[in-house]
Amino acid sequence: MSLETWLLFILVALVPAVSPGPGVMLAIHNTLRFGRNATLASATGNAVGLVVIGLSVAFGFGALMATSAAAFTVLKLIGAAYLIYIGIKVWRDKSGFNALDDALSPRKSYHALFLQAFLVSVTNPKAILVITALFPQFMAKDGIHLDQAAVLSFTYATLCWANHAGIAFAGNSVRRFLTSEKRLKMTRRLTGGLFIGFGAALAGASR
Repeated sequence: MSLETWLLFILVALVPAVSPGPGVMLAIHNTLRFGRNATLASATGNAVGLVVIGLSVAFGFGALMATSAAAFTVLKLIGAAYLIYIGIKVWRDKSGFNALDDALSPRKSYHALFLQAFLVSVTNPKAILVITALFPQFMAKDGIHLDQAAVLSFTYATLCWANHAGIAFAGNSVRRFLTSEKRLKMTRRLTGGLFIGFGAALAGASR
């Protein structure tokens, strides 16, 4: 892969990398609820999930998802149910987004945050289909090239990780705004509602 092709890929991939989605909302939630380091852990889980998807696409999993209605439906429903579950938990957690200093100590381990973000990433068929549509445009047409797939996968995952890291480092400023019960309740319900909305939209998505 030439340097020009790689730079063009970065330019094109920036749009889906920074677009709002379940991964971004999870990063915002973790930043406000648990703090910077927790979000970096979840950002890493999301990135690893994207690498797994990227390499899987190179070996035909993306093509299977694009052509098999049963495979797409199963993964779609799993992803939708998980997002709705997260949304309900955020909505009902009255301590969520607490702006007090002691709320920065995560109740979850970094391993749990990593795993949660990883599951959100790999169970989102829309992410699979985006990568399926994007990667082949920048790969050689004469068969599978693991080195190219690896470069594209790690590049895209890094772009998404950087976006989540930016959210993490901006989080402290946002937390200062959340000093009233009314604002906390509004933010909690907005975030939880968005997760539930993402899940519902995913459940009704078609290929």
